[in-house]
Amino acid sequence: MKPFRVFVTATDTGVGKTQVASALLSLLAEGHRRPAPFKPYESGCAKLNHPADALALRRAARSTDPLDRICPHRFREALAPGIAAQRAGIAPSWSRTLACFRSFARRNLVVEGAGGLFVPLDARHDVIDLVAALGLPAVLVARAGLGTLNHTALSLGALAARDIPVLAVVLSKACPNEDASELDNAMQISARHGVRVLGPVPYLPTAARRAAAFRRALMPLLTPER
Repeated sequence: MKPFRVFVTATDTGVGKTQVASALLSLLAEGHRRPAPFKPYESGCAKLNHPADALALRRAARSTDPLDRICPHRFREALAPGIAAQRAGIAPSWSRTLACFRSFARRNLVVEGAGGLFVPLDARHDVIDLVAALGLPAVLVARAGLGTLNHTALSLGALAARDIPVLAVVLSKACPNEDASELDNAMQISARHGVRVLGPVPYLPTAARRAAAFRRALMPLLTPER
């Protein structure tokens, strides 16, 4: 079976990238496909030895891969990684990022980015540069509600300009507020951009129920088309 390898990115921060990546990893792990989690840049680490998102991915993957390989660049301040690194007087090594990626060769792999596509990772590279350098297709996570048509179109256009294929757009509802636009957004995005749209994943108050909802939404990506 061909390895499943994907880069999970987003239209913005806080829209559900970690939940999407975790859902994919847990489904792969349940299928005994030994997935590798990769979160190369993580900000907002109150303790540098405890990057919350990277650890969540490792748990979802049932992985024993070393944390330094899963998440080589960690920063305390909750800022774009490149800005957090600059404030800390650090120049994150791009070559180290690529070396960690290569160490997962031939494995099923889910990579999670940081924020949106134009979030700086260092003085020279944004998230979209990393997606392109790794040569992986993208899963784009977006808000389910008002504003997502614009944000999603801009992100899809940027990916297309770099010849980065998109496996799917995943719409996620991050708050319980009613939003009439959610009735049309999935259909509009699919029709306008010719891309597969999954969701919207509903807002659910408990972590377990929300995780289950993401797993249900993402399962079609791992099911071979007949």
